[in-house]
Amino acid sequence: MALRPAKCYRKIERPWTRISKKKPKKSYVKGVPAKKIVKFEMGDSKRKYDVRGFLVAQQAVQIRHNALEAARVAANRYLDKFVGKDSYFLKVLVYPHHVLRENAIATGAGADRFQTGMRKAFGKPVGTAAQVRPNQRLLEVRVEKAKEREIKEALRRASAKFPTTCRIVIEDMPN
Repeated sequence: MALRPAKCYRKIERPWTRISKKKPKKSYVKGVPAKKIVKFEMGDSKRKYDVRGFLVAQQAVQIRHNALEAARVAANRYLDKFVGKDSYFLKVLVYPHHVLRENAIATGAGADRFQTGMRKAFGKPVGTAAQVRPNQRLLEVRVEKAKEREIKEALRRASAKFPTTCRIVIEDMPN
C-alpha cells in the first residue's frame, strides 16, 4: 500500500483508546511498526569541536519516522562529502514514539459488501512519528570553525524533508 502524504499525519493528536459498548474493555494499539530510522548518531563523537548547529522546528507538528531518516541521510551525505568522514558529529535529537494509525478504505469491485466505513474506525498501526513542540531542536551538527558554512547547507537540506518550517541556529561550543 502506498504511503499517505505528510499532511494526513502532521497535526498533533493525542493517542486514544477505543472502548467497546458491548464489552467494557479498552482496546489499545496492538504492535508498533519497525522504525525506518536506523542510527541517531553519526560521525566522531569523541573529538573536540568549535561550532555546533541546530535545526529548530517553528511549529508544533508530528514528524514521521521516514522523514527523520530522510533528513538524517541528506545531512549525513553532504557532511561526508564536504567535511570528511571523521570531521563532524551529527545527532538526531527527537525520537518517534507516537504510533500512527490508518483506517484503510477498501476499493475495487465488491468493496461495498465488506467495508464497515467509519464504524469502529480505530485503524491499524502504519508507522511512528515524533511529536515536536515549537522551538524544539531536531538535529545537531558539530564541526570545526572553518566548516561553519557546511553546517548551514547540511541543515538546510535536512529541513526540506520535514513538514514544518525550520530555522538554523549556529553557536560556539562551550569549553
